[in-house]
Order: sequence, then structure tokens, then C-alpha cells
Amino acid sequence: MNDASTGHPQGNIESIPRRHLPRLTDENTFFWQAGESGKLHFIRCDACGFYVHPPVPICPRCKSREVAPRAVSGKATVASYTINHQIWERGLEAPYVIAIVEIAEQRDLRLTTNVVNCSPGEVKIGMPVRVLFDKREDVWLPLFEPDV
Repeated sequence: MNDASTGHPQGNIESIPRRHLPRLTDENTFFWQAGESGKLHFIRCDACGFYVHPPVPICPRCKSREVAPRAVSGKATVASYTINHQIWERGLEAPYVIAIVEIAEQRDLRLTTNVVNCSPGEVKIGMPVRVLFDKREDVWLPLFEPDV
């Protein structure tokens, strides 16, 4: 959950590494700013119901152009992860978890992210997680925490 006054995830904000922010484009702004509403969004095809990430203007499954951002539950499962122990630059403290999570709404709908609000040693493949957002400038970065 977010701290309403800062937009930062509840918990130990110092444990969250500094991040480089994405370049916003017409195609991806919805994704990076959806966290303002507290919801994670992906492109979804209105014709066949297939979710797509990263965003594209045509459904790769049925070739429909009827695609639009849609909210998902924010629930996911850790599909893979690594623990980074290297301090690559000042402000990017280690260790921290880099994970690929599979979004609950669709098999293979995956997102590379960080798992926060737990020790790196607690993260496991198959672990249920839920989204929370870290507001940085005009971007809400989707992070995940254990869903206990």
C-alpha cells in the first residue's frame, strides 16, 4: 500500500534502491502513470481478451487494433528472481531483489520489477506478491511485496 502523503510504499523506504526513470511516450505513459490511481494497467485486446506487455498497438494473438489499457488485480507470482549484491553506482544500495513476476490474470503476462518489504532471502519462486507503487517525479514505478 502507498503512503498517501508521499506516494511511496509503506515500509522501509531506505531499502528501496534509487531507480532510473523510464522515458514516457504516447504508447507507455498509461503504464507508468496508472499507479496514481493505485491500479496496475496493461494493454488488453477487446476482441480476444489477450493482455500484452510491453504495449503495442496491435494484438499479437488476433491482430485486432482494438486494444486499450485495462486495470488488473495487482496480484502476481514470482516466476524468477536474482539478488543483486553489487553496488553499481552511488544511491543504488545492495542487496536488492530483481524479479520477474507473472500477473495473475494471464499466464506468461510478466513484468520485471523489484520485490520489496521483505528480506532478499525470503523471496522464492512461486511466492505470491501484490503490487504497490513508488512515485518518482511523474512516474509511479510498480513494485511488488509479499502477499500474505
